[in-house]
Amino acid sequence: MKPSSAPGDLVVPHSVAVIMDGNGRWAKQAGLERIRGHERGIDAVRTTVTECAKLGVQALVLYAFSEENWQRPAREVNLLFGLLKKFLRDERGTLMDNRVRLLHSGRRERLAKDVLDLLDETIALTVQNTGMRLSLAISYGGRQEIVDATRALALRVQRGELQPAAIDEAAIHAHLYHPELPDPDLLIRTAGEQRISNFLLWQVSYAEIHVADVCWPDFRAEHLRAAFADYGRRVRKFGKVP
Repeated sequence: MKPSSAPGDLVVPHSVAVIMDGNGRWAKQAGLERIRGHERGIDAVRTTVTECAKLGVQALVLYAFSEENWQRPAREVNLLFGLLKKFLRDERGTLMDNRVRLLHSGRRERLAKDVLDLLDETIALTVQNTGMRLSLAISYGGRQEIVDATRALALRVQRGELQPAAIDEAAIHAHLYHPELPDPDLLIRTAGEQRISNFLLWQVSYAEIHVADVCWPDFRAEHLRAAFADYGRRVRKFGKVP
């Protein structure tokens, strides 16, 4: 399947993943508390979701809170989840207007009940939407996802439902959090950092990577389109000779 073309011959990936980095750095540069950067980052989330939906992206995964982020100071963690709850309440109109279906990638065990309730309510509200699928990676880790998949496979072997010899790439993929989502064609990271940070380790094995120099709160539609333009210039070989 070829990527779609937006007006102006912009090549639009089917699936996009974003590491939203630089909120704290943006706040520090502005002489503000770190949480102010996260607050401003919500504007960039809204812009990115709306623009991706408008351009025809089929799936978008946003790295909202990693498993490693639990190690941050308790006050910052609490403030971050306060912002997440505000987003889940306030942006329902954005999701519905753009026919976006919300999903969650990550472990649920450490999420507070009020967070889970809002998350599940918003997912249920958007379940009939037929446009872009938006997955929020919350309490997510790429290694942890692979561990959870292999544990599920081990249980099936233990129950006699699966032979070890039958475990292949397809079997592991089928036990990831959202096997129905296409692997990202494009991985965007902001704030100039050049690492994957335990994000979608299985899925991004052949993703094109675009690094934007701007911090996430300053990420706008023009930066997204620049990433898509960069993607459109790539030759994707998947290990083959083009």
